Amino acid sequence: MALVDVKVLLEAGVHYGHRASKWNPKMRPYIYGKRNLIHIIDLRETVRGLLRAYKYLAQVVSRGGLVMFVGTKRQAKEIVEREAGRAGMPFVSERWLGGTLTNYRTIRNRLKRLQELEAMWLPAGSNPAKEDLNTYIAGLMTEAGKLDPALAPDTSDIRTHSKKMISTLSRELLKIRRNLMGIRDMIKLPDALVIVGPNKEHIAVKEAKRMGVTTIALIDTDSDPDPVDLPIPGNDDSIRSIEVVMAKLADACLDGRASLPPEQQAMIKPRVVAPRNPQAAPVESNPTPAPAVS
Repeated sequence: MALVDVKVLLEAGVHYGHRASKWNPKMRPYIYGKRNLIHIIDLRETVRGLLRAYKYLAQVVSRGGLVMFVGTKRQAKEIVEREAGRAGMPFVSERWLGGTLTNYRTIRNRLKRLQELEAMWLPAGSNPAKEDLNTYIAGLMTEAGKLDPALAPDTSDIRTHSKKMISTLSRELLKIRRNLMGIRDMIKLPDALVIVGPNKEHIAVKEAKRMGVTTIALIDTDSDPDPVDLPIPGNDDSIRSIEVVMAKLADACLDGRASLPPEQQAMIKPRVVAPRNPQAAPVESNPTPAPAVS
């Protein structure tokens, strides 16, 4: 069975590019044609890119490597969290913090600070090292996504502070948690980055290049493919398109994991990420022209 059915790509709208007026000429080799002023991506090139990326990621993970999924645009956030979690890999779905790769020591310090702040909400005498702080803190949050001091144990350290200080500490905790949630368990730099939309994630691409980290990206017709090591030409604005491609790349990580010894497999733990509740549904930016490519 083929890795991906072209019909599935068509139905997901992977072939819809941007308006021809917004194209990057370097994407010419990946473009099939033009319909109603919209560039149509050559799905043969998409399949080739997916195959190369799939084989590479499976190989990386089979050697014990890490793959970081990156997608901070609104359409990609939830998909990146879900697929990276399914593969047991780190992710960045909020703002990419400068230095995430190039100044990793500072990032680790921020993660230590997060653990300190989370530990303040534990009952007195608890050992933070033996607690699942991520799940514990999630249980203290309201539907609005804020920490509720009334839910903290009476013996917790946070109860000893004033309301103003609790508010300040809570904001700090939630800010770090929001930005670094997906990489809190990452103990080393990733071996590869899987990116949705390198135009938006240009800082991540630059940091990866500087650190020698391989980049794989779902890349649309308005982007420059040159900085990306393994480009996958396709619609990077459509939710369905992003879902199809990210799911295949997560599958590649799972295939690689299956080649590891049992003890190493056990170290890669799939995570279930709580679904988001956006106020408005994500907008699919790429227009959908009437004719489809055959």
